[in-house]
Parts: sequence; C-alpha cells; structure tokens
Amino acid sequence: MVHVERHFGGSGGNALRAAVLGASDGLLSNFSLVMAVAGASMSAHAILLTGAAGLLAGAMAMGLGEWISVQSSRELFQESIRREVDEIERIPEVEAQELMDLYQGRGFDEATSRAMTTQMMSDPDRALDAHLRDELRLDPATLGGSPWEAAFASFGLLAAGAIVPVAPYVFLSGTHAVVLSAALSAAGLFALGAGISRFTGKSLLWSGLRQVAFGLAAAGAVFLIGHLIGTRLPG
Repeated sequence: MVHVERHFGGSGGNALRAAVLGASDGLLSNFSLVMAVAGASMSAHAILLTGAAGLLAGAMAMGLGEWISVQSSRELFQESIRREVDEIERIPEVEAQELMDLYQGRGFDEATSRAMTTQMMSDPDRALDAHLRDELRLDPATLGGSPWEAAFASFGLLAAGAIVPVAPYVFLSGTHAVVLSAALSAAGLFALGAGISRFTGKSLLWSGLRQVAFGLAAAGAVFLIGHLIGTRLPG
C-alpha cells in the first residue's frame, strides 16, 4: 500500500523568505495607514485605534489567505496522489506505457526506457513518485506544511511588522509620535530590506535603502493626502 503522508515536506528557505516578506508587508501597509490618519491631524487615540484595527485586519486576512492557499495545495496534491494510486493499481500497463513514453521523449532508447519503467513499476511507492514528478511535474518537497502553522505564522509575522509604526502612539502624541513612528518604521524597513538582499543577491545597503525610500515615499504621499482630506472635513 502506498503511504500518502510521506509525500509531504517543507522548505526552510521558502519559509524564511515568506517571513521577511510578511513582516515587510505588515510594516509598510500599517505605516502608510497610520501616516494617512496622522496627516488628517487626528488624536493619538484615534491613530492608535486605527493602527490597531489595521494590524488585526491585515494579520487576520493574511492568516486566512495563507490557510486557504496551503490547504488548497494539500487537497490538490492529495487528490493527485489518490488518482495516481488508483491508476497504478487498476491499469498498471497504461501507467507503465506513460513512463515509457516520457523516458523516450527525454532521449532514452527503447531498451533503456523499458528497463527504467520496469524498475519503477516494480515498487508502487517508486511508481507513484515517478508519475508525480515526471508526469504531473509535482515536487512533493514543496507542497507540504500544516495550513494552521502557516496561518498562525503569517498572522504573527504581519502583526510583528504592523505594530512598529503604531507603538509610539501608546506613549506619545502629536509631532513626537509621528517622528518616532517614521524613524522606527524606517529602521524596520531597512532591516527587512537587508534581509531581502539574502534572496536577491543585491547588496545589503542598497536593498535596505531602497526599502526605506519606497516606504517613506508611500507614507509621505498618504500623509499629504490625509492632510488635504482632513483640512476639508467638517468640524
């Protein structure tokens, strides 16, 4: 009997990249939100409330989206496994011919293709693995992971980034809170940009400064928009 569970795995590099990008999204989106409200000259309490709402809404949406994504991938992969298991057991000659055609299509001669196919089809687990990889182009190592772990991780990482621009409004108000929020956010953006450089191959300084530049530009634009809207709102 083929063991379905063994076909799930994970990737540490992908997880780290997702962590950096998740925290970056949370920080940048909530930084922009907080600055837009601050530009409208609202009270520190209102800014704090808005930032907290943005943090929770963004983190929950990210967590739910990640759960759906991972769970859907797992269900699709499990269905592919079940279908291939059924076909290997029910019509092994057809599945064997599919492998033969695949190997010959890659340039192996008929005798070599037949020998490889015979070897693969002699073991149901190896036959399943060959069909998943060679016929369906599915890599079991990239489709694993718990959807709940992914959801909670995404929630926590986005929240960790989103709390940075909000934190100063717990203790400060007015210009001091705005300046400290911008400074902490810029520092966080630089750190995350530097982390992203690990995957892009760009220099740490260039990636960090680019992240800061884009973040401050976005925050400055929404601050101005918030200010323009705030000055035109009644009372």
